[in-house]
Amino acid sequence: MIISVASGKGGTGKTTIATNLAVAIVQTGKDVAYLDCDVEEPNGHIFLKPEIKEQFDATVLVPRVDLGKCTLCGDCSATCEYHAIAVLGKTVEVFPSLCHGCGGCYDICPENAVEEIPRTIGRISRGVGMGVEFAEGRLNVGEALSPPVTKALRKIATGSDVTIIDAPPGTSCPVIEAINNTDFVILVTEPTPFGQNDLELAVGMVRKIDLRYAVVINRSDIGDSRTEKYCRREGIDILMEIPYDRQVAEAYSRGEMLSTIDSRYGKDLYELYQNIANRVNHDGTGRSQR
Repeated sequence: MIISVASGKGGTGKTTIATNLAVAIVQTGKDVAYLDCDVEEPNGHIFLKPEIKEQFDATVLVPRVDLGKCTLCGDCSATCEYHAIAVLGKTVEVFPSLCHGCGGCYDICPENAVEEIPRTIGRISRGVGMGVEFAEGRLNVGEALSPPVTKALRKIATGSDVTIIDAPPGTSCPVIEAINNTDFVILVTEPTPFGQNDLELAVGMVRKIDLRYAVVINRSDIGDSRTEKYCRREGIDILMEIPYDRQVAEAYSRGEMLSTIDSRYGKDLYELYQNIANRVNHDGTGRSQR
């Protein structure tokens, strides 16, 4: 089963939930994998403290033009929506940082003058931390396209009973790449005006791609009841509410797991997993029935 943990905005406690959920499940004897798909700023390693055993590059294919074959027809430039290749005078310029690796220029070239070569844009690291199989994607500094790194990370076959995906915050393409084709999405939010606004955007996203989901409210006692009212109005289940706890904030700042300050958190998070497993197994797909 694959569970994604996402949030409409940063700072809601998404990674705290994702890492602690993984540890809570693995402590019951299940094989658990954690994939940190927040590739622009991964921080799950701070909590799981993995021993890294393997690293490899994440690449995207970019064009290289053989000017000996090229007739400067301009078909490649015309087909590129991202302006990553252009005919300039008597040469063809390629702008790798703009290339999305779609292969359109390669496919359309009538002279077979375009070949595709790999360009490294990030790094994948694998290891084990706290009994959890750990994998992290990290986009290179200065790169703009994170989905290819996420895609490479999602291709890792772990064979685990449960895979927890720590998605990037927001509702843009990197998030969809991370959570697509998962069995269940936990949307972590907080009861504030900003939290609710971004939760509504996240709900619209998971509904659009037809994934089953529910909400966890973190720091549930710091705001008002508007998030609960919104969920009731929209028929969205709230699976867990975590009140503000100074000890939790202090543990987070030290990179410690919640179970180190109170064993009840581990129990509650495992019950959260069981609740989700029951929902997924009920219809066999985990897909939303909305």
